[in-house]
Amino acid sequence: MEGVVNLDAAFYKGKRVLVTGHTGFKGSWLCKLLLTLGAEVSGYALEPPTSPSIFALCGLQKEINSTIGDIRDLDSLKKAVADAAPEIIIHMAAQPIVRDSYKDPVYTYGTNVMGTVNILECVRLSDSVKSFVNVTTDKVYKNCEWVWGYRENDILGGFDPYANSKACSELVTESYKNSFLTARQVAVSTARAGNVIGGGDFAGDRIIPDCVRAAAERKPIQVRNPNSIRPYQHVLEPVVSYLTIARKQYEDSAKYAGSYNIGPDECDHVTTGRLVGIFCEKWGEGQTWENISVEGPHEGNLLKLDCSKAKSVFGFKTCWNTEYAVEKTVEWAKTYISGSDINLCMDSQIREFLGEWSKSDVQ
Repeated sequence: MEGVVNLDAAFYKGKRVLVTGHTGFKGSWLCKLLLTLGAEVSGYALEPPTSPSIFALCGLQKEINSTIGDIRDLDSLKKAVADAAPEIIIHMAAQPIVRDSYKDPVYTYGTNVMGTVNILECVRLSDSVKSFVNVTTDKVYKNCEWVWGYRENDILGGFDPYANSKACSELVTESYKNSFLTARQVAVSTARAGNVIGGGDFAGDRIIPDCVRAAAERKPIQVRNPNSIRPYQHVLEPVVSYLTIARKQYEDSAKYAGSYNIGPDECDHVTTGRLVGIFCEKWGEGQTWENISVEGPHEGNLLKLDCSKAKSVFGFKTCWNTEYAVEKTVEWAKTYISGSDINLCMDSQIREFLGEWSKSDVQ
């Protein structure tokens, strides 16, 4: 396929890859990408977190070896890992919503912390795993609301249970890496990704899904914090990055294993109001938005990532800027709403993205 040279389709062809959290938004895009590259894909996750779900709409349950289970259930997870005998694991199973973490902190910590312990315990006991990537979040840092981006050596923290639990997941990963996995020559990295947008995200309490729902109902989009600044990127940016990290550390752990910020260029750290404005422009049909004031738990207003390490080590570059990422999200949403084939839409977007990725300086 045109455009996959730097991702190295030859490497992934026939590779056994296990994705935790495969039924979610990012997990579904990652599985689609892996299938495109010819990998043997297994997944372990709860039932899809939304209805409708991109996982069900794509028919991925027929394309991969899907195990429905709770990441907190160690015995069930052990069996799934043993059955899949993966060479690579991408760990994305999580409770990912900040506001939900305030509603149920015990579940959030159980999933995000003990879930990480459990999957790493499976890696420790496995003879097949050679490369492990734990996907966390840009929110793992102690957020001082600096105007500059956080770097990988900045202090971990997290005000809310979601952010704090993902910082704990980073610490768990470092401990297992140092205590067990380095000696067994298992390459381990963590990837701290910024806010992700793209087609097929039906989650509640996320800005782009809220935009799509309002637009589909021909209602103004309600925005509760239009001045907050976040690093927005299309979902294909991080998932391609995860696979690149997994491949490179598989080949040379000493050189490539580590912690990496995965986010857009500085120009794509935009306010929520600007993001929604772009969405309205791309959607058309006279779509509008309005600023509303809603009482809610604490969320940081300013968060930026410094991604110079990943750019230096791997040559990563942003392929799709914020405007184009929103455009491709709208394309997917309108394909879905019209009843057209979303798999064809996703396959087309993957081919286009990989064509752009192949022109970058990825090592």
